[in-house]
Amino acid sequence: MMKNNNVALSDLLQVFNLVITHGSKTEGNYEYQGIKAWHDFDGYTCFLGYKDLTLTLLFHGRYTFGFVHQETMDIFLTKVNKLLVSNA
Repeated sequence: MMKNNNVALSDLLQVFNLVITHGSKTEGNYEYQGIKAWHDFDGYTCFLGYKDLTLTLLFHGRYTFGFVHQETMDIFLTKVNKLLVSNA
């Protein structure tokens, strides 16, 4: 797991909202443009997933990334930036 201070929490929450709003729901998860979103039972912890990457958005404004391949992280951040630009 890694914390990445180069990504604004507000941007990550916006992407979570975009996936939930525009994505298709299957098995309790939403998916939009290859990014999956889901949350725990009470909604305090939210997750974004892409291939081997899981981003955990924690209560009190913290977040962590877990991933196997750095390339997955790079692609995910590119997708996040494209979503934010196209929905600005």
